[in-house]
Amino acid sequence: MVTLRDWLSDDSAAVAEVMYRSVHEAAAGAYSPQQRQAWMPARPDAEAIRERALDGRRTLVACDERGAVVGYIDLEPDGHIDHLFCAPEAVGRGVGAQLYDAVEALAVHQGIRRLFVEASEQARRLFEKKGFTVDERREWELRGTVIHNYAMSKQLQA
Repeated sequence: MVTLRDWLSDDSAAVAEVMYRSVHEAAAGAYSPQQRQAWMPARPDAEAIRERALDGRRTLVACDERGAVVGYIDLEPDGHIDHLFCAPEAVGRGVGAQLYDAVEALAVHQGIRRLFVEASEQARRLFEKKGFTVDERREWELRGTVIHNYAMSKQLQA
């Protein structure tokens, strides 16, 4: 059972840790160690996370029964979902789906007509279940390592 709420300034370090653990642990089944290291070579800086959360996007966090952050998602004003990360212990427990559902409701309320994302291999499955279509599989070189994701989108009903 998780509780969703808006991001708070105190969440920066916890969000950075969730992001790092999600890439390095939860993504292990879909990306090689070299790909995960290229994707995120170090833990994100908490101050950079705080600045990003204050740049006009809306960030929601999922907290477990102890109040610990176990996932988060953001929504930019143009409908772009830039981040959806869950701690490894939250993967497969519906946390990502709950975060997504809350962001979609928020987008509809704000009059956003289209959501789009660049989804990892694992996130692609969640977004497909939520009605997104794959627009393109993207492959590029990052820090000397080839990595991929999926450009996906979904039209929203007014």
